[in-house]
Amino acid sequence: MARRRASEFFLACGRGRSALLGSFDFVSSPGLFYTHGKAVEQSSKHFSVLSRELDPSKCCFMPSYFGAIKRRRTLEMVNIGAFHHMLFSSVATNAKRNPAFSTINLDDVLHFKEILGHKNVIQDEDRLLAANVDWMRKYKGSSQLLLLPRNTEEVSKILKYCNSRCLAVVPQGGNTGLVGGSVPVYDEVIINLSAMDKIISLDKVNGILICEAGCILENLNSFLANEGYIMPLDLGAKGSCQIGGNISTNAGGLHFIRYGSLHGNILGLEVILADGTILDMLTTLRKDNTGYDLKHLFIGSEGTLGIITKIVVLTPCKLSSTNSAFLACSDYLSCQKLLAEAKQDLGEAISAFEFMDCNSVEMALTHIEGARNPLPASLYKFYVLIETTGADESYNRTKLEAFLLRSMEVGLISDGVIAQDLNQASSFWQIREGLSEATTKAGAVYKYDLSLPVDMLYSIVEEMRARLGNIAKVIGYGHLGDGNLHLNISTTHYDEKIQAQIEPFVYEWTAHHRGSISAEHGLGLMKAEKIHYSKSEETVKVMASIKKLLDPKGILNPYKVLPQSMLQS
Repeated sequence: MARRRASEFFLACGRGRSALLGSFDFVSSPGLFYTHGKAVEQSSKHFSVLSRELDPSKCCFMPSYFGAIKRRRTLEMVNIGAFHHMLFSSVATNAKRNPAFSTINLDDVLHFKEILGHKNVIQDEDRLLAANVDWMRKYKGSSQLLLLPRNTEEVSKILKYCNSRCLAVVPQGGNTGLVGGSVPVYDEVIINLSAMDKIISLDKVNGILICEAGCILENLNSFLANEGYIMPLDLGAKGSCQIGGNISTNAGGLHFIRYGSLHGNILGLEVILADGTILDMLTTLRKDNTGYDLKHLFIGSEGTLGIITKIVVLTPCKLSSTNSAFLACSDYLSCQKLLAEAKQDLGEAISAFEFMDCNSVEMALTHIEGARNPLPASLYKFYVLIETTGADESYNRTKLEAFLLRSMEVGLISDGVIAQDLNQASSFWQIREGLSEATTKAGAVYKYDLSLPVDMLYSIVEEMRARLGNIAKVIGYGHLGDGNLHLNISTTHYDEKIQAQIEPFVYEWTAHHRGSISAEHGLGLMKAEKIHYSKSEETVKVMASIKKLLDPKGILNPYKVLPQSMLQS
């Protein structure tokens, strides 16, 4: 395929629908989607087998959880029962139940009803199903009790009682995690924070937001947009993930290259410790050097040290100009060079720099309803999605166009197009943000969230393809701007033989190249026993000592993050 001339690219970029755009029908990203049993029945041939388990109106979460979520979460979440016998992996059985934990009895249930009221203590099988199963349909617990606290005091009372009875608990938000961190392993009591979704205040001068942990990320963004601010975090699961869970996993997301880690954006937290102690760290100060900054212990701790109930977050201003470009590159080296040039030429205007390989885009186009190829002339080996933001639309767009023209002239870009409006930009992002949905629709998927030096980022994808051959489809995509690869291995079903081909090779390879086995998804159950690939023995011992200090009975999200052997010795 001949490389498109720079002049053609220029026409497509800035002067209306011509050249590349032509009559191409851009489809905006789907809006809010509501799923009833009838709709699910039409989409799943397995629905009739387990239809009693799949009624979303009976699910345990807030109405907004099922009534106002992005397509990424609809069919996958309510379709859990359809894959009940097909996709659950045996990995959850690798962790042995801690014999020190008690089991729920009638007195416990009655006590929780006194705290929460009858309607917020859930024992119904249908409503427990969704809370016991993770989004990937890979991990399934057997909890018999789901609690829905409405405020900090109720969470405190729950934990105080559970600690006294040695009842293990698992905190849960939107349940969008990818490592089994937000569902029970055995019979842990589920504490779901969806009812704690109040926005408490916004400092309109400084952009400091205080809210409860159950607030859905997209709802926070909608609220802030009306006030001239945005959240510093953007995820494909924003329509259902909750800010408490985002902080508990230290989620990175699409705008990490611009706004950095949550460690730099969270000013304060309210956390409930295992014994029910309310730890009030809700400062709104930008500077405070009085002692240890304890909030950082809980950011990324995945609910193993305490349950986050309130958050203070510093929100960036919403800038008036946003431009998105969907580009094709001939090889991974060109993607790297394009990133380096973009940092030099566009500087802090870059708000996202995502890359996808050919297999990723093919999977998105195949499995995401309404997805269209922005560059339909051909399938290229690599794609880059750049987003820039600024205060001056004309200046920022002209600057982006000039950068892309120079990059095309020197051969870094093989093809590309700039979105002409928000609908076109949404159609670009539909492909990137829909990849998690696409991989789960394709069947079983082994997901690995790796942080690596940018020059080595794609090598593991190529090595994994050579290792697995035709038994699985390997795709690679991620946040090139911050060195985060999402390695996805797609198969028809979970298979221990396939997993043995993948692990521990993927972890050993990552450790050998001085990478991290978890860039932004956390460790959860999936990687708790693998932490040594990224952390030294001494470091893990210190982590274990902190866990034992704050949660001596180990009731908070057990079997996650740290090896069992270091906590039960």
